[in-house]
Amino acid sequence: MTKMDDRIELISNLDKLHTTDLGVVRIKKNLSLDVDDVISWCREKIENQNALITRRGKNWYINIDDCEITVNAYSYTIITAHNIKN
Repeated sequence: MTKMDDRIELISNLDKLHTTDLGVVRIKKNLSLDVDDVISWCREKIENQNALITRRGKNWYINIDDCEITVNAYSYTIITAHNIKN
């Protein structure tokens, strides 16, 4: 698959995007987020035209605005997100 195919596959399945209660806590803590809806926040980042989406093995890695979001490619579960050190 090309990088564009990866992007299209993930974007076309964003309605399946979800995370666990612990995932919400982890993502908010890692990114110092003060938002009520972490899934919507992540979805907006993934949809951003500047997002670099790559698939390695069973996960997608989305790099945008100095953070990396990790999403399981089969279940569409947001596993974690963290700031990227420059």
